[in-house]
Amino acid sequence: MTENELKQRTKKFALRVLKVVDSLPNTHSGRVIANQLGRSGTSVGANYRAVCRSRSSAEMISKLSVVEEEADESGFWLEITAEHGVMPSKKLAPLQKEAGELVAIMVASRKTLLRKPKSAR
Repeated sequence: MTENELKQRTKKFALRVLKVVDSLPNTHSGRVIANQLGRSGTSVGANYRAVCRSRSSAEMISKLSVVEEEADESGFWLEITAEHGVMPSKKLAPLQKEAGELVAIMVASRKTLLRKPKSAR
């Protein structure tokens, strides 16, 4: 997957998350979930763009870790949304799958960079 394809994929993830956020009920728990999910879900794409502008491998590794954490947090809030009964898990499953795949991509990318000798980074 190219850098631009992954930029588009993370942006699409953010937009899908926002659609879920918009459909959450205006209850106390719905607002808590919406706030947390909205922040983490949109942060994935924003921080991936920062990865693409990294000035060094060390900075890139650090920023990839942030993207990984935000994608994982998004997955957590999607689980909470389903388990709390705010939205059917069937409706959230594709987005949960995407969050997991984004985590896996970031982990693999970070590991690849870490395997390179420091002189080649």
